[in-house]
Parts: sequence; C-alpha cells; structure tokens
Amino acid sequence: MNNVNKDDAKAGPSFGIPLSVLDVSPIVQGGTVAESLRNTLDLAQHAERWSYNRYWLAEHHNSPSIASSATSVVIGHVAAGTSTIRVGSGGIMLPNHAPLVIAEQFGTLEALFPGRIDLGLGRAPGTDQLTATALRGVRGSNGGNFPEQLEQLRAYLDPSGAEVAMPVRAIPGEGANLPIWLLGSSDFSAMLAAQLGLPFAFAGHFSPTYTVPAMNLYRNNFQPGVLDKPYGMVAVNVVAADTDEEATYLATSMQQLFLGFIRNRPGPLPPPVRDIEQLWTAQEKYMLQQQLGSSIAGGPETVKAKLEQFIEATGADEIMIAAHIYDHAARLRSYEIIAGL
Repeated sequence: MNNVNKDDAKAGPSFGIPLSVLDVSPIVQGGTVAESLRNTLDLAQHAERWSYNRYWLAEHHNSPSIASSATSVVIGHVAAGTSTIRVGSGGIMLPNHAPLVIAEQFGTLEALFPGRIDLGLGRAPGTDQLTATALRGVRGSNGGNFPEQLEQLRAYLDPSGAEVAMPVRAIPGEGANLPIWLLGSSDFSAMLAAQLGLPFAFAGHFSPTYTVPAMNLYRNNFQPGVLDKPYGMVAVNVVAADTDEEATYLATSMQQLFLGFIRNRPGPLPPPVRDIEQLWTAQEKYMLQQQLGSSIAGGPETVKAKLEQFIEATGADEIMIAAHIYDHAARLRSYEIIAGL
C-alpha cells in the first residue's frame, strides 16, 4: 500500500485498525481563536503520545465555532509542535483554491515535515454559497470541475504522470511525496477514488445514512492505481467519559451546535446542559438524528462496544474520531479513554 502509512499505528489495538483524530479547532462560548489553536496543538501532542495514527484539520469558513479556516497554516502549526504523528487536511476544499496554490502549500509542508503530511481533498465549499462566492471570486468554480482540478493538482505534484506537459511548475510541490485522499459525504468522491485507486475517507460524522453505501461503492468499484487495494477511512463523532451519564451530558454541546445549524443561527460551541429535551422540538430532534445518528457517547465499555459495531458495519480500514466537547480537559480525557480501549 503506497503512502497510507498505517504500519506504525498503535491507537485502537483492540479494534485491529488504526484510530486517528479529526479536528476543527473548535471555538467555545467565551473562548478565543488563540485559545482554540493552542488547544488544538495540545490535543495533537497528547494524541501523538497516545499513538493515534494521524491528525487532520478541516477547512470551513464563516463559522463562529471553527478556527481551522486557514487549514494549511494550522497544519503547519500542529506539525511543528509534534514529531511523529501524520498531520493533514480533512480536508482542503479544492474548488475554493487554484490547484497550483495547494500544490505549493502542501509541497512546502512536505518539505518542512517530510513523510508526515497528508492531503485530503473535498469538493464541497465548506460553507454557505455567499461565502463560497467570496472565497472563489471571479473563478466561480462550483465544484463541478473537481475531477479536472484534481487531475491538474496531481500533475503539478508529479509532472511525469501528466497527459500533456505542464506549462507552469509547482515549486515547492513538484516531486513531493504527498498521499492524496479523496473525501466525501455521498457517492461522488467514493466512485472517483475507486476509479483512480486512491484512499477514500467518508464523512460519517455528519452523513451517517450514506456511510455504508458509499464505502461499499468504493470497495466494489476499486481499480488499482496509487493503491493496489482499497483503503477506506470513516469519521465518526465519539464522546467518551468515565460514565455513560457524563458522556451523555458532554455530548449535548455537539447537539446544541448542530441545532444552531438547523435553525440557521450558528454560534460558538456551547457548554453542555443537563436536559437537552427542553431545547428542541420533535422535528428538530429528528433532523439532528439524521445528521448525528452514528454518533457514539458513553463510558469505556459502551464506547468500545459501539465502536466495534460501527467498524463491523462499515468495514473501515481506519476510524477518524471527531469530538465536539466544550471543556478542553474533558476533550483530552475522551481521546485518552478511546486510545486505551
């Protein structure tokens, strides 16, 4: 397997597959962006000690709860403060950028931190349409040309594989040893990753309904390319605590956050509440279930059992853990518990 790099992974040994971390540098109520970025590095350093396989940052924009908008910069921040864990994007939203820019940015990161950088790519805007327009300017990409953008990016990184000679060179970038992953929340990127023989990561943490179908589509249509065989990773929300009751309480921060998205009133990550039932309507609860239905919250035994079921259902080769937890110490404890299962 080329560049997936799971050989040295140790977190999650009882599950038989690697565990990794997905982060958005959450901004909490009463907190600051600076605190969020410090907490991200602190979590990454702990995750490295707990032998998580990789640490990915996600690109989102115009969100008061997310500090990882300048994703390449935050990746450099995390990679500089760690030494062994793989660091990457989960993902870079390629339609927001010229492929040459991403080739140069990630070529620079790979030169600074050789053998440790992953480039995960998505085709969604990672934001609302108005913000997407502001990001993309006159280029006006809507994601429909994602396969062409991907082909161009890959050609910048490896001109020898380009169908035509590249008139512009990506320096840094050209010749960089950068594993490219395709990310998705539906079937489009699953099929594209399969056709190109690339590793695939599915956003199960907010698109649970399509997780198993997309993973099956990827595996069933895989053609050897960069990889000889399929390698699929699935993201899932997990909140672990010392008891089921405490985990259920901590998970209400995530539920309130998504409730704000549903109501089109986004805000910073709120503190947990004891009675979430008082905050939503029956319809809103149903809508949340559609987005967060695969989420896991519980004490060690509950989390272990549910993660085992999730891995069996998805057939994932690797699991990426997302955790929207208000208190940083509780967030650290959650990842520590998971790593020790």
